[in-house]
Amino acid sequence: MNNLGLIDIGGTSIKFAIWRNNELEKLPAVSTPDNLEEFYQILTNMVNKMKRETGIVGVGISSPGAVNKATGVVEGTSAVTYLHDFDILSSLTKRFGLPVSMENDANCAALAELEAGAGKHADSLIFLILGTGVGGSVIVNHQIWHGAHLFGGEFGFMLVEDYKTLSKLGTAVNAASRYNASHGTSYSGKEIFELAKSGNIDAEQEVRTMYQALARGIFNLQYSFDPELVVIGGAVSNNPDLIPAIEEEIENIRDEITIASIKPKLVTCKFTDGANLRGAAVDFYQTFNTKQSVEKHV
Repeated sequence: MNNLGLIDIGGTSIKFAIWRNNELEKLPAVSTPDNLEEFYQILTNMVNKMKRETGIVGVGISSPGAVNKATGVVEGTSAVTYLHDFDILSSLTKRFGLPVSMENDANCAALAELEAGAGKHADSLIFLILGTGVGGSVIVNHQIWHGAHLFGGEFGFMLVEDYKTLSKLGTAVNAASRYNASHGTSYSGKEIFELAKSGNIDAEQEVRTMYQALARGIFNLQYSFDPELVVIGGAVSNNPDLIPAIEEEIENIRDEITIASIKPKLVTCKFTDGANLRGAAVDFYQTFNTKQSVEKHV
């Protein structure tokens, strides 16, 4: 298989890698610049180096924002503001002199899990990323479902209690924020979990609110898209209590809604660091279909 160059654009750093023999070979990352011209220079220099040293035949990019694959425009907003609202894909393709694919970073992470991670044997899945808010991806028949307005996977907007969203109620960050606001403290999400386990009643309630919100959101997603499984990512997925606690709350829902015969299958992600880069490789080959198709674009 021909080598690919991979790029993961983040708000603070840009990561690079080579995809060779179905393995990810990471390269040194650089700080994300604050202007477009420097961004172009950094990426072009790195891609030229990859071309010289490893003979890459294309470049897969994981990007923040709502990537419109039909137009090459990164829509919406992100921390890297200069990426948006013009055909950046054509610009990078011209600069690199290679075929280039670009996909949203959460979608790339989902593709990585689908190809070789927790979702390896699934055709459809929901990928939930729990961070400051809740994002993710919908995969149907091995393809990203982007939605009519590129909002497929924006699960954080889902209403789970009155007019409160899943992002507001369903993250450890916001559980800590609620606790801190009422107690005048500055605990992190991880510390709120520790407080709850130690018997702090108010911390227990905030953590329970988070689990209940996630259970409701996942229940809704299961009965909206009917995926084979739900993959959960983000730092909180390392908490061994996460899946059992959400499953317990889902069972409480099913006890009330007895017609609900399907129990969502929950798993944690396999890939953390490097997931976006791996997924960018998957997206590249999906975009150009086959190795022969790639060679036609070189």
